[in-house]
Amino acid sequence: MNISNLVEMANDIANFFKSEPDHEEAVTGIATHMQRFWEDRMQKQIIAYTDEGGEDLSPLVKEAIERLKVSMVDAD
Repeated sequence: MNISNLVEMANDIANFFKSEPDHEEAVTGIATHMQRFWEDRMQKQIIAYTDEGGEDLSPLVKEAIERLKVSMVDAD
């Protein structure tokens, strides 16, 4: 999938969760959404993009991706 589309989708998810008053809940919500609804290849692409700097990603998404990375390692 095109990385621009993934970035847009990730930022859209973050925009939904940013209204959550609890920062940790927002980050967890984003990571959980990606884990449940994104294919493994999509998750791997966005993680690689983040590891390269992830310039266009919101800070919430970057935090969520760090959690997503941990959950992917735990699943292996």
